[in-house]
Amino acid sequence: MQVFLPILYILIALGLLYYGAEWLVRGGYGVALKLKISRLVIGLTLVAFATSAPELTVSLDSALEGLDGLSLGNVIGSNICNIALILGLSSLVCPIAVNAGLLRMDMPLMIFSAVLLAVSCYYCGGVTRWGGLVFLALMAGFLWWQFRQARNDGQQDAADEVPEVKDRPVWQWLLLALAGLAALVGGGKLFVNGAVAVARLLHVSETVIGLTVVAVGTSLPELATSLVAAIKGEADIAIGNVVGSNIFNILCILGITATIKPLAATGITAIDLSTMLTVSILLPPMMLTGRKITRAEGAVLLVIYVVYTALLVKNALPSG
Repeated sequence: MQVFLPILYILIALGLLYYGAEWLVRGGYGVALKLKISRLVIGLTLVAFATSAPELTVSLDSALEGLDGLSLGNVIGSNICNIALILGLSSLVCPIAVNAGLLRMDMPLMIFSAVLLAVSCYYCGGVTRWGGLVFLALMAGFLWWQFRQARNDGQQDAADEVPEVKDRPVWQWLLLALAGLAALVGGGKLFVNGAVAVARLLHVSETVIGLTVVAVGTSLPELATSLVAAIKGEADIAIGNVVGSNIFNILCILGITATIKPLAATGITAIDLSTMLTVSILLPPMMLTGRKITRAEGAVLLVIYVVYTALLVKNALPSG
């Protein structure tokens, strides 16, 4: 009976995540067309920031409680999960076409952010308050660039506007997107709580819970959103959500968290940092082959994630 309630939480959370993703994708699509903003920009900004809300909550709460390793590990693990698990699964469901605009600035910035975080952890032992301010400055520059390009890029999307979008005012689409955000955040938190409770009942160590369950749990909004977007043929939202979320996770979430309280890279290993860098650097070549992420490439990403998780669990479990 002890395990029944946590499993019920997980099942309810999965429902919230599915409908939250559905509403967020539809609402984001409607807002983009009504305001003549491209779906790629919506995926990289509004949807990416919305689905990164659980990471912000977990990282900030963890840092304030003195759990710096969990705070950093949540972001690093989530970024690995976003590329290797989420894009891997999404491209297996439906190969994801790549917008050429994504390769101009967004992918280089995602890789640069990952390198910057790895260098900061290696040479500074974590993210200092000054490092957090640098991250936030880069985030501000990224947002300025995105909205500077938004109007021009959105003209082509506006031509595809459907009657359903025309018949509803923009505030209704925004309200739908916000309802989706609320469901995603609530579902993500409920899933983590349920999964942690099950793990504790099974006597799994706190380290394994933090580095696997929490990282995957806070990435569930991205997973749900990208899968639904891929199924609906909204490739720009599917891939823009992942790339944008990885940028937000490092520059915005760690930027805010480290500015409030500097973070020490407690428990963060070379395996974690090198895996984050590897999947980030692998992504552009995959995107350039036929301008899509194929099912075979998605399978490669999934294999990397499985191997990384296996190493993580093996190293975290007590020896003997």
